[in-house]
Amino acid sequence: RAWQQRDAPTGPAPALSAYDLSGAPVELGASDEPVVVHFWATWCGVCEAENGTIDALADDHRVITIAAQSGPPSQVAAYLEERGLDFPVVNDPGSEITHRWGVHAFPTTFVVDGDGQIRSTEVGYTTGWGLRARLWLARL
Repeated sequence: RAWQQRDAPTGPAPALSAYDLSGAPVELGASDEPVVVHFWATWCGVCEAENGTIDALADDHRVITIAAQSGPPSQVAAYLEERGLDFPVVNDPGSEITHRWGVHAFPTTFVVDGDGQIRSTEVGYTTGWGLRARLWLARL
């Protein structure tokens, strides 16, 4: 999987300033807690399998998701509604954010610590326990 992560950043996380589907601002900045930054797509089968995990994680952790190449906001919102998902989503139809983060495969999940440093990068399906363990390690 190293080739899938070849352009993924290490060290300081790239800037992330956008609006989610509800119009609320989304910023990745200094935080007391680690943050999950999750790149996915509506057309990605593995993403579909992982969506429930991300949704549950977002109930008690800060999660920013980026929907890449998934159509207009209304289409992404309809996808979420049809599946009963309510995690926060930044729509990235032209993949500007996705490219800035060096993402080439979906899903790709980053754990960013409170100092803005990338502590973990995972391409492909990740379990809820695996993500929670990475969040715990990012606090150390």
